[in-house]
Amino acid sequence: MSALSVALTGNPNTGKSTIFNELTGARQKIGNWPGVTVDKKVGVIEHNGRKISVIDLPGTYSINARSQEEQVVSDYFKTNKPDIVVNIIDAANIARNLFLTIQLMENGIPLILNLNMMDEAQRHGIKIDMKKLEDAFGMPVTNTVGRSNKSVRKLLDVFTNAVMTNYKPSKLITDHIERVHNIEHSGLSAAKIEEEVIAARYDLIDKIMASAVTVSATDKTLTEKLDSYLANGVTSIILMIAAFYLMFQISFNWIGQPLADLVGEFFDETLVPWAADAMAEAGVADWMQSLVSDGIIAGVGAVVNFVPLIFTLFIILSFLDGTGYMARVAFIMDPIMRRAGLSGKSIMPLMMGFGCAVPAIMANRALDTHKDRMISIFVTPFITCNAKVPIIALFAAMFFPDNVANVVFAMYFLGIITAIVMAKILSSTMFKEQQSTFLLELPPYRMPDIKTVLLEAWDKGKGYLIKAGTIIFAMSVIIWFLSSFNSDGMTEDMDNSYLASIGSATSVVFAPQGFDTWEAGAAVVTGVLAKEAVVSTMGILYGADEEAVDTDDAEGTAEVLNATSMGGAFTPLSALAFMVFSLLYSPCMTALGTVKKEAQSFKWMAFVFFYTTAVAWVISLIVYQGGKLLGFE
Repeated sequence: MSALSVALTGNPNTGKSTIFNELTGARQKIGNWPGVTVDKKVGVIEHNGRKISVIDLPGTYSINARSQEEQVVSDYFKTNKPDIVVNIIDAANIARNLFLTIQLMENGIPLILNLNMMDEAQRHGIKIDMKKLEDAFGMPVTNTVGRSNKSVRKLLDVFTNAVMTNYKPSKLITDHIERVHNIEHSGLSAAKIEEEVIAARYDLIDKIMASAVTVSATDKTLTEKLDSYLANGVTSIILMIAAFYLMFQISFNWIGQPLADLVGEFFDETLVPWAADAMAEAGVADWMQSLVSDGIIAGVGAVVNFVPLIFTLFIILSFLDGTGYMARVAFIMDPIMRRAGLSGKSIMPLMMGFGCAVPAIMANRALDTHKDRMISIFVTPFITCNAKVPIIALFAAMFFPDNVANVVFAMYFLGIITAIVMAKILSSTMFKEQQSTFLLELPPYRMPDIKTVLLEAWDKGKGYLIKAGTIIFAMSVIIWFLSSFNSDGMTEDMDNSYLASIGSATSVVFAPQGFDTWEAGAAVVTGVLAKEAVVSTMGILYGADEEAVDTDDAEGTAEVLNATSMGGAFTPLSALAFMVFSLLYSPCMTALGTVKKEAQSFKWMAFVFFYTTAVAWVISLIVYQGGKLLGFE
């Protein structure tokens, strides 16, 4: 028998992805739909001797093609004819969910309606007569409890036994389609036609609800009680900040970072020495030893070192999203973010940027519109991530020892303000023709399905490893070559390397900012490899013992470097300008690789590199020249 193709569609938060994960488990492939960053999930299973290919379409409220998700679903049904289309409906919110159902039927798409979360509907006092609903649509109706494997597996019997050609739309549906056809050919304006069509759909929903659904009065639900604290008033903001603080502590201090440190120790203390010894015993050429140890292994280590942080963060985010809390965060922040030209959902990626730009950039795929995604990707690099902190702390300790905390706070504040201002500018210029919508559903609070949480975290983490890793690896090798060679061949003296030459050429552009030494230029270049490399590069180039340069001990490193010529290479004002530039210029290559992956274009990756660097150059120029005018030099 031929393979059976099944497409799952429905609104967000209907449990569609949970059903898909229960059906397919680990037998699924994750990619992106052509031209967009929206996930494409396909799983293949076998049931009753028949192969079934299941595709999980993006969650969407309509198929008007106003967002990437809507565009994907609309295009899919224009170019594909699956054997079965299953419309997953949240039974507890059936009226709202039927809007998409009616749109699909208007386009002649035969459906199986699956009422999911029937247990929640019953708790809300909602009773649905499945036979009457089936008669109203003329389509088969099934029901599931999304987190019940036994319940979901029953769908496989439905798939293998259903013959969709046996079902025809009811007279209620055909009359509605005729009404819509007449409206669309009435000669009214486009806006009026859309208004009339929407009214016709809601009229039909009212008729279906009246015939098949009864709602009994119930006590105030747990969700309503929790939302009085978690989604309203000052308390909601305090609790949100506390939740984010806890998330970052878990990801970057308690679990994620310790695991990342173990990975780093393995590469630095085990793998690199082992590889070096093995190559030395084998008589491998010095340049090849350096390439493998300092280029390839270091490059792979740069990729893998982020994995514990990313997986920990995404597990927490997937869990919070599954509980329904992330929708509340977007709701709380929307009025504030709207002033910057973004929607409330943009706050999450930006706040993640305080930990690391890589998962923050990846998190933008959860935003509703192309405009919001791109602007948020473009401004996230301005946020002060953990890797920038050693630079800020070092220079603050060296040149502003009596005001370290104030300087560090000012740098954090500057990053936030720059991100907000640039978001507003980008929204008003490059993306002014695109609309930013904010359609948000506040789902009921529920315990997330752990399998779904882990699969989502794995999908995102795997994507980072595979896609971003290739670019990171390549750039690591390039940086190794630049720091290890000159025109005469390989050199052990970095002062005579191509990197030093590039540093000298680069430093010229920083003369107006007061830090035009080649060492500063070289540190800026290595900072593209990793922001932490700025501190270690400064230590090496200014003659400090490499072991004494500790990116986790800013005060101790400052004492070491004060004893070198670095203390005289900067004035307090030029040091401040250097800090500002380091804070705002191009994100590290790991983040750049992630930009390329998420924006799906080398052009946008190059844009982020050059535009953030230009913004950093201008603002650091203003700081230095403005400081001179005010007499601070």
